[in-house]
This record gives sequence, C-alpha cells and structure tokens, in this order.
Amino acid sequence: MQDNKKDNVGNESEINDSVENQEFSAEEVKETTETALDPIQKLEAELAEMKDKYLRLYSEFENFRRRTSKEKMDLVKTAGEDVMISVLPILDDFERALKAISNDESTKAIREGIELIYNKTSKTLQSKGLVKMEAVGKTFDSDLHEAITQIAVTDAKQKGKVVDEVESGYFLGDKVIRFAKVVIGA
Repeated sequence: MQDNKKDNVGNESEINDSVENQEFSAEEVKETTETALDPIQKLEAELAEMKDKYLRLYSEFENFRRRTSKEKMDLVKTAGEDVMISVLPILDDFERALKAISNDESTKAIREGIELIYNKTSKTLQSKGLVKMEAVGKTFDSDLHEAITQIAVTDAKQKGKVVDEVESGYFLGDKVIRFAKVVIGA
C-alpha cells in the first residue's frame, strides 16, 4: 500500500514537471480564452434578447389589459343606450300630456297621476345616467342641437340663440344620445 502512495506521489511530480516545462504561446492562450468566452457571450446576448422580448410582450399585454378594461367600462356606461333611446318618446308623451291637461279641479287627479309616473320614470332614468339637455336661451351648438327652423326676433341678443325647444335632447353620461330639436332666433 505504501508503494502505491509512493507511485502516486511520483506520478504527481512527473505531471507537475511536464506542466511546468510546457510553454503555451500567447496565441494559444488567447484562442483558449476566446473559445471559453464565446459561449458565455452568446448566452449573454441570448439573455439580453429574451429580456427585451419579455419586456415588449409584458408592455403589450399591459396595453391590451388597459384597453379591454376601458372598453368594458365604456360598454357598462352605455349598455342601456338602446333601452334609453326607446324610452325617450314615452317621456316626451308624458311632457305633452302634462302640457295638454288643464289645472282645473276636474282633471287634478289625472294630472297628479301623470306627474307621479313621469317623475318616477325620469328619476329612474337619471339614476342610470340619463341627463336632460338644457337648450332654451343657450347659443346654438350643432354638436348638441338640431335646428328645425329659424324665426325672426326683435331682440339682438336672441340672434343665434335657441328660442324654443320642440323636442328635448338627452345625454347618457358624456355622450349625446338624442339631439335637441330647437328653433333658432334670426
């Protein structure tokens, strides 16, 4: 067993002597270093490319998530738009009925019943985001009003302003769902 240890010690010294006696040229050292660094550089370049792809994909996903969230919010805000538009003629009929019914004692109960239904309906729609446009006395705005006709006015301040409202306009949130049909002073 001791002979084996001596043989191993002898082998180690021979290996050390052979390594010490070998001389490596500068080109061989450089080539060995480059080949060792080359895979590392490739991996670093791949890693950088993957990070870039990840960041782009992440930001694209965030934009998609924000956009779909905004679209959902808009859809929720205006989900009842068709229903609101279809109910507006009923509100108009209530308003016409209230104007047509006189205030005498014989029709007082009917008027109160119509007012009660009209108020309840309009408050329910207002709670869902429906807002009535105020047009009379305002300057004509083609983004909000639809001009039915023009009438001559004696007051110069009335020119270009809404003199009368034939049909009310409405907003649902910030969106105009029905333009006010108006008469303009000329």
